[in-house]
Amino acid sequence: MRKILKWLTPLIAGGVAVFIGLFLISINSNDASHKLAPLEHKSKVSVKEPEKVWLNHFSKTEKLGYFYPVNEVLIQVDLNEKIVATSTTIYKLSAPLLDPYQLFCLKEELKQHQLKYYLKKDKSGSELLIYSKEIEKLNSLVEVLKNYQISASVGLYKEDI
Repeated sequence: MRKILKWLTPLIAGGVAVFIGLFLISINSNDASHKLAPLEHKSKVSVKEPEKVWLNHFSKTEKLGYFYPVNEVLIQVDLNEKIVATSTTIYKLSAPLLDPYQLFCLKEELKQHQLKYYLKKDKSGSELLIYSKEIEKLNSLVEVLKNYQISASVGLYKEDI
């Protein structure tokens, strides 16, 4: 039995080596590459027609050496009417920030509540301000921020005119 195993193992290894050699030769043969057609790159370029804009007419006209000022537009507004101020109440949420982690947490919560914010930075520190007409959203945000140990307060926004 040992004599059979002694000769059978090298025979199997030799057979595998011959098989791998023949396999590699068949893959890398030059005959297959002569039969292939060269690749062609076909592309179509789409040409867009220029849009007709009324300003283009003025930019192309010349009369007595004068060109129309294309980039100037005259708008007349009748300001005799009084503008009635709408009586909507705007609330302000202010949250002083102590470190960057609090800012990160606050930004993530604002994404979930879909609120826009204003980050005010000065020498005394950073403060995040949120202006909204919905006090319920701001109050729910204040409760969530307590989990992150961020002190926030909601108040009425008074615009300085």
